[in-house]
Amino acid sequence: MKHLELHILQSFPVACLNRDDLNSPKTAIFGGVQHARVSSQSWKRAIREKASELLPAYFAGKRSRLFIKAVSERLQARGVNQVQAEMLSKAIAHYLGKLDPKDDNKVKTLMFLSPFEFDKLAEILLVLPEEKKGEIYKALENISPEELEKEDTEEVVDDIEDEKADSAQQKRGKKISKPMTAKQFAKLVSKLFKMPIKNAFKDSFVKDAADIALFGRMVANDHSLTVEGAAMFSHALSTHKVDNELDFFAAVDDLQPIDDSGAGHTSTLEFNSATYYRFTAINLDMLKDEEHLAILSLQERQQIVRAFIKATLEAVPGMGKNNAGRRTSMNAFTRPSYVLGVVRSTGHPVQLVNAFEKPVWGGNGKGLLETSIKLLKEEYERLNTTWGLQAEELASAVIPDKPLEQFLNEVINHVE
Repeated sequence: MKHLELHILQSFPVACLNRDDLNSPKTAIFGGVQHARVSSQSWKRAIREKASELLPAYFAGKRSRLFIKAVSERLQARGVNQVQAEMLSKAIAHYLGKLDPKDDNKVKTLMFLSPFEFDKLAEILLVLPEEKKGEIYKALENISPEELEKEDTEEVVDDIEDEKADSAQQKRGKKISKPMTAKQFAKLVSKLFKMPIKNAFKDSFVKDAADIALFGRMVANDHSLTVEGAAMFSHALSTHKVDNELDFFAAVDDLQPIDDSGAGHTSTLEFNSATYYRFTAINLDMLKDEEHLAILSLQERQQIVRAFIKATLEAVPGMGKNNAGRRTSMNAFTRPSYVLGVVRSTGHPVQLVNAFEKPVWGGNGKGLLETSIKLLKEEYERLNTTWGLQAEELASAVIPDKPLEQFLNEVINHVE
């Protein structure tokens, strides 16, 4: 496959770029020692947010459990009353992501959809026949949160025999009044939406979903909406051994009487500082296929890859709302010191992380970055010599040997 690789070395001062469940900076054992780590998921979110700033028309996707609100608002804008709009939205949300029994205005899993895709789902609901809409209203009136919370572990009921029994009761004039089960509701929404969604999304990928094409999407309940991401990421690892450190801090109470001793608040937090090796790649062949961005022109795809690369180099975890990198208290915003970009015609992306299987030592007076760059170059040459990787190479460029725009131009020229 034709692909683009980015090998990045980036140093950060005191920071907690990606924390674990104990609020400690994440780590990993590699080469038998502890390295600082930033998960690929953490950096991917930062890159998505940055790319949406650089090219909002194409990076418009949103991941959210508030799926129902987004669809309902579109229905109401088209004249559907609020109650019915919410019920219809809940039905299609349950088909794709399962309603959360603790809050049926949310789905259980994060859905990754673009604005145009939300519009498509609203259109499916708008053209649904009235009798089908009536089935949805009745179903939602007869199903309880407790029923939705039940796991689907019961024995499968013979639906045909069940329907025969109901039919016999109706013939005898008996009114059937059964609460709807979670399984029955799941069957109803699957019957109503499976084919309409498949037909609505089958033609080609939508123009405002470049982020979904790059980062991928998993929809367990409907694989026709699942998208394999064209971009690949590794967890960022420090090039050297790292031990997390503990910062004790005290805050002064400004209104405390001067005669009173002691701080208004004391606590501790963990941090580290590290030089990271980061690796990202894009499958350029996949990006241009029918399941991804074939609908776009060459110029548009080049524009998207340019924005993605720039976002990858500039984004730092914690730039968004969650303050994961303690951006205000530690301000760890830096830019990469070394970037190797390689475009290959065939093969698969190859990391250079084994350059640091033996961790870099900073006691030689040269710091960590200079030695890390040297080892990365040596690993690249060693792989080229041993495995003949340069035979697959179409282009390569290095920052800081070339400024950002020139670097981008050289690699973007190979996007088809």
